[in-house]
Amino acid sequence: MDNLSAGKRENLSKEIPLHEIDVLDEAALDSLFCDLRPEIVSHHAAQVNVRLSWDKPQYDARTNIFASLAVLRQAVKWQTKKIIYSSSGGAIYGEPTRFPVKEDCLPQPLSNYGVSKYTVELYLRSFYESSGQRYIIFRYPNIYGPRQDPKGEAGVVAIFAVQMLKGEQPRIFGDGNKTRDYLFIDDLVDANLRALDYEQCAVFNLGWGKEIKDSEVFRTVRDAVGTVVEPVFEQKRPGEIDRICLDAALARNSLGWQPKVEFRKGVERTVTYWKEQLRPT
Repeated sequence: MDNLSAGKRENLSKEIPLHEIDVLDEAALDSLFCDLRPEIVSHHAAQVNVRLSWDKPQYDARTNIFASLAVLRQAVKWQTKKIIYSSSGGAIYGEPTRFPVKEDCLPQPLSNYGVSKYTVELYLRSFYESSGQRYIIFRYPNIYGPRQDPKGEAGVVAIFAVQMLKGEQPRIFGDGNKTRDYLFIDDLVDANLRALDYEQCAVFNLGWGKEIKDSEVFRTVRDAVGTVVEPVFEQKRPGEIDRICLDAALARNSLGWQPKVEFRKGVERTVTYWKEQLRPT
């Protein structure tokens, strides 16, 4: 189910039915739950733009909090066994003092986006206490890979790749020393598939537990593209943290999960994809 505000129909196999519904449309949501009676709901619908969460906090709250509550209400009503929720390990922890960050680190989000993602985590716990609705929460690092949209704020690997392939000069917000933990899309999918059979409620970080600087991301993409461009440095954007990397030991021990695609290899695969997409027909 998707309202296609950011998703693309062509990214789905033709055999997969698409229900073009907005999560905030509770009547349509209720009808869909009634028809499908899903055993598991994988809830990835959200707005992910940190800057937009400052400019339009009501929109951010409606899309990330109220829409999630609509999903939760339907899950309880139609006795869904489990909800898998995509939270943000890069936004809810704020500026931690110990790295890599474990799940028991006190969340202190610095952006409205981080607040909205963590708020839904609290609702999931509340709904479990009141109704027994089970959940798994994944706190994602920076996800990248083929088909990631290069037109938004998120997805710096795709953004840099497309800009360099087009001969444009990419921008780095800050001095290039800001760090993130990067995870290739295949490894993310693997974690979600493993969660389907996990019976307990849990909160899992995902990631390599490695800090990668913006400047290193830029150089890695530049090497994969094969260009000599230099970045433009601009002012750091509000709400962006300086450092983060996530300890995923709990996911390894509980789900048997571990990331396999190293950053350089993942970037090369992403750049190869965009070379094919931008090739003249």
